[in-house]
Amino acid sequence: MQITQDSLEELEFPRLLAEISPYAFSEKTIERISSLRPTVPSKAILALKKTSEFLSSFESENAIPFNEFEDIDQELKWMLIENFRLENKAFIKIKNLTEQIGRLQKFFPQFSDIFPSLTTEVMTLDFQKVIIEKIDRVFNRFGEVKNEASPTLKLLRDNIQIAKKNIDENFNRALNAYAQSDFLDEIRETILEDQRVLAVKSGFKKRVSGRILGVSKTGSITYIQPDSVVKHYFKLRENLEEEKKEIDKILRTLTAEISIFQPQLSDYQDYIFNLDITRAKAKFAEKIGGVLPKINRHQTLKLIDAYHPLLWIKNHEQQKSIYPQTLILNEHNRIICISGPNAGGKSITLKTLGLLQLMIQSGILVPVHPKSEMFFFRKIMTDIGDNQSIENHLSTYSSRLKKMSRIIRKADPHTLLLIDEFGTGSDPELGGALAESFLEFFYGKQSFAIITTHYTNIKLVVEQLPHAQNAAMLFDEKTLEPLYKLEVGQAGSSFTFEVAEKNKIPWFIIKSAKKKVEKDVVNLDKTIVKLQQEKFEVEKLKTDLSQKKESVEDKRENLQKLNEQLEQKLFNFQKLYEEEHRKLQFGNKIEAFIDSYVKGKSRKDIVKDFVKILEQEKYRKLGTDKDENKKLKIVKRKITQQLKREDIKEKIAETNEKIEEKRRKERAVWLKEGQRVRIIGSTSVGTIEKVSKNRAIVNYGTFKTQINTDELERV
Repeated sequence: MQITQDSLEELEFPRLLAEISPYAFSEKTIERISSLRPTVPSKAILALKKTSEFLSSFESENAIPFNEFEDIDQELKWMLIENFRLENKAFIKIKNLTEQIGRLQKFFPQFSDIFPSLTTEVMTLDFQKVIIEKIDRVFNRFGEVKNEASPTLKLLRDNIQIAKKNIDENFNRALNAYAQSDFLDEIRETILEDQRVLAVKSGFKKRVSGRILGVSKTGSITYIQPDSVVKHYFKLRENLEEEKKEIDKILRTLTAEISIFQPQLSDYQDYIFNLDITRAKAKFAEKIGGVLPKINRHQTLKLIDAYHPLLWIKNHEQQKSIYPQTLILNEHNRIICISGPNAGGKSITLKTLGLLQLMIQSGILVPVHPKSEMFFFRKIMTDIGDNQSIENHLSTYSSRLKKMSRIIRKADPHTLLLIDEFGTGSDPELGGALAESFLEFFYGKQSFAIITTHYTNIKLVVEQLPHAQNAAMLFDEKTLEPLYKLEVGQAGSSFTFEVAEKNKIPWFIIKSAKKKVEKDVVNLDKTIVKLQQEKFEVEKLKTDLSQKKESVEDKRENLQKLNEQLEQKLFNFQKLYEEEHRKLQFGNKIEAFIDSYVKGKSRKDIVKDFVKILEQEKYRKLGTDKDENKKLKIVKRKITQQLKREDIKEKIAETNEKIEEKRRKERAVWLKEGQRVRIIGSTSVGTIEKVSKNRAIVNYGTFKTQINTDELERV
């Protein structure tokens, strides 16, 4: 992607990177973050996916095991030097780095569905566990060379311990022997050159055999190492020198063994740096509410509730409100011209789009609604702010023309132009005409652009271009306070005279100025003001109506659910009523049997009648008998075979329509108020109280119910 350093600074991209840097673990990572620039789409999209995945780990229990680390840049260079020896600390750093890679390679595949991009990346590394094993064979957990690093080293260290033991034993023996006499000073002994020595009174120094190592400042005390200690001391020094040589030999060998894996370690280092950048970007996204919008291959940009990240941070710290913006750019709406008074948010809106575009093309998540859409530009060119150059003796206007010349040469259909105060810096009429020509040129080049302007002629030109739109930063006409809301589709007024009046400019001066301005221009500006205010009121009314509509819909839905529940309860009650009525009739019959038996009717006749009732109940529950079922199956099979023919189907359809029509006519005759009816398959009889379309209210005496007329039959 092509973008100049000036454009990056105008859009405050370096400031944004400075906000991300504190989240990095390493100084080297901070350097890499500060040098981040928009890149090719494939790399940027991969970086966005990785950052989004890392961000998701903050919101779940699957914390990525990635901690602070030390870089091994110098070690990677030094290990390639022949016969070079790395220090203890260097090996520990290499081991920690390798262990970090091992942990990540073990972690990510367990959650590959959550971290697909991060998993793929880490699994491309050639993990060499042998690096850890080789270092562990030499060093203990404190970073010290083990005794077992080599047989020679173990022998030397055993000899060192023996020598130290002999030194202590012989010194203590000499100390106790001379302590019996008056040869020693009150302090008896001291440490000199890391050695225990006797503190002998100088007057008795010839009476004590040994090696004199020094005297006190006053000369009253002579420091002597006893003869019995000297030979063991020299043996100790000899072993210590041999130990150093052996350790040097071991570490040189280990350096040579580890240097074989220099390419893998270099890959580990690069990977960790990149992961550190990804983590830093994810932490920053967490702070500003950054998300990964939909990335389009076609040229459609749809920002919903987009925030300027730096302004968001500043206002959040100061506990101030910040207003999001929504706008759309596509092949059918390539240019948006924003107008309106100063301090209304025009420049911030323009910078918001520019900075968000730089972020997304640099692999940084953006603070927008998740349903937003973006695409990649090949060039971003800006002209924002005062570009006066003292060094080059260029005025603001000359500087802007020079920049415009460069933009004209490079603008194409894949370019995003961000131009603030389009056409200003010269005579309004002449500058406006030149800006109008610039706009028509960019439109012809099919470039995408966001421009801000106060020029009426620019607003009029935009209104005539089919793939361009005017937009306004809304102001309250009464209070002249900015609303910081972008309204696309309507040109805005600069409120020149209104703002002047609010700032207590004398009325006679404003009146005089109005007379000096062409009448048509003033009227146009008034019309724009009026239209803008009316549109704002309409939008407000539209919002209120929409909210009320949603409220009514919710209430209607709740009432419908309640009605369905009541109908279900009535239906259940009706079923229960029928069941209880049937049981009551059955009980009455049983009561009649009892009365008959009491009155002397024969038991045989009573049992016979009772069995008939049982058979009727059995028939009611089981339905038709098996023969009838067989007949129905045969008829059904024949009908199914006949239905396979298309002509039969059509005839049946026609017949069904005729039958249905006849049914409707018949029903229309008897389906009226006062008609006694019952639900098909039911025994309960009620009276139609009211008929409305295909619904009827049936009165059962103890309760009423509403039911579809198709479910009723005449009694």
